[in-house]
Amino acid sequence: MADPFLIGDNMTGGYGRHGPDILHDCTISVEKGEIAVIVGPNGAGKSTGMKAVFGMLNLRQGAVRLDGEDITNLSPQARVYKGMGFVPQTHNIFGSMSVEENLEMGGFIRTDDISETIEQVYELFPILREKRNQAAGELSGGQRQQVAVGRALMTKPSVLMLDEPTAGVSPIVMDELFDRIIEVAKTGISILMVEQNARQALEIADKGYVLVQGRNAHTGTGKSLLADPEVRQSFLGG
Repeated sequence: MADPFLIGDNMTGGYGRHGPDILHDCTISVEKGEIAVIVGPNGAGKSTGMKAVFGMLNLRQGAVRLDGEDITNLSPQARVYKGMGFVPQTHNIFGSMSVEENLEMGGFIRTDDISETIEQVYELFPILREKRNQAAGELSGGQRQQVAVGRALMTKPSVLMLDEPTAGVSPIVMDELFDRIIEVAKTGISILMVEQNARQALEIADKGYVLVQGRNAHTGTGKSLLADPEVRQSFLGG
C-alpha cells in the first residue's frame, strides 16, 4: 500500500542527543489536500510530534517520508526546500517589518517572481491587503497569525504545519482562521495542525490524532472522534 503524502512513521525520540523520549512509536500522517489535526491533553507531545515531522528533534527510531521520499535525515531548512511550511506558535512574524515585507521574507527561497503568490495571500486574507504597509507587530493577534500563515504560504509549500494557530485569539477570530485554513486545503495543500481547541479543530479535520504521553491514543476521522464517547469524555469535556 502506498504511503500517505506525508507520514511520520512509528516515531520515537526527544530533544537533544541524550534527552528522554517524548514520543513513543507515534505515527502521524496527512494526505494531499487533507486537514489532519493533533489534539490531546497538555504535555501529551502534540507539538513535539509535529516538530519531529519537521526535523526539529532527534528520532531514535521511525522515519519521515514526504511524497514517497525518505526525509528523516534532512534538516528543517532542507525540508522547506522540499515543500514543507512550518508556522511556530510564537515568534512567527517580524514585528518591526510591514505586512508586505514579512511576506517578501517568506519568499526567500524562491528565485521566480513572488508577486503572484503575494496576491494569492491577499485574496485569502483581505485584511492583510488593507494593512500591507503597517508594521506587523501593531496588528491584532488574529491578524498577526494571518501574516504568519501567509508568510509560510510564500514558499508555495505542499504541506503547511501550524502549531496552535488559534492560541490566544477570540472565538470569532478562531472561526475565521479555521475558515481560511479550509480554503488553503482546498487548493491542494496538506494541513497538519496542533490545536488546543480540540472540538472546533476536529469539526474541520479530515483526520484526527489524539495523543496521550507521546503515544497514539485514538486515530480516526474528525467526525468519528467527535462521536467517540471515550474521546468526548476524556478530551472534549463530555
